[in-house]
Amino acid sequence: MRLTKLGHACVRIEKDGTTLVVDPGGLTPPGALDGADAVFVTHEHFDHFDEGALRAALDASPALRVWTNGATAAKLEGLGSRVTVVGHGDTFDVNGIGVEVHGEWHAVIHPDIPRVGNVGFLIDGSVFHPGDAFTVPERPVDTLMVPISGPWQKLAEVIDYVREVKPARAYSVHDEVLSDIGKTVVSGMLGANGPGTGTAYERFSPGDAVEL
Repeated sequence: MRLTKLGHACVRIEKDGTTLVVDPGGLTPPGALDGADAVFVTHEHFDHFDEGALRAALDASPALRVWTNGATAAKLEGLGSRVTVVGHGDTFDVNGIGVEVHGEWHAVIHPDIPRVGNVGFLIDGSVFHPGDAFTVPERPVDTLMVPISGPWQKLAEVIDYVREVKPARAYSVHDEVLSDIGKTVVSGMLGANGPGTGTAYERFSPGDAVEL
């Protein structure tokens, strides 16, 4: 399995000739959906969901399909069976790659801001992308895409989240609002020089790829 960071919260997963893209939003560079077989969208916020880009990709590739929660699917009206609504506990597969859905809600930004739905995707029993939430799947996770910055979190919560999930490895996502200095600070806190998590952590920059 090959895992590539495409900017902010977007990752591309390739296995056995199948390409899956998670959260291609407004901060994702052009071309992220080229050649994709399936798109998973955790929630409707612009940095995870770009309706125009996604509709253009669907127009260009008749076989492309989308899995997302109900609120996001409602914004893709007119696409029929090409968009599948999923929720916590659902399972499905794409060309033999199994996917589990975990979680229901976006993390709280502020009590005065209404929460939106958010689903996380566990892909091939290995890679978990939680979207904008600290969802802990009810099964072991090998590779965690860990959100490291946002208006709904603080660094102490990131550390505790990685500790609770206990993945073998973690890679950073949701980090475009941080400067290079800020990303370095997070790396130090999640690594051996900080409180630590017991998990191998790696800063994942746009264009970085790893073989799992």
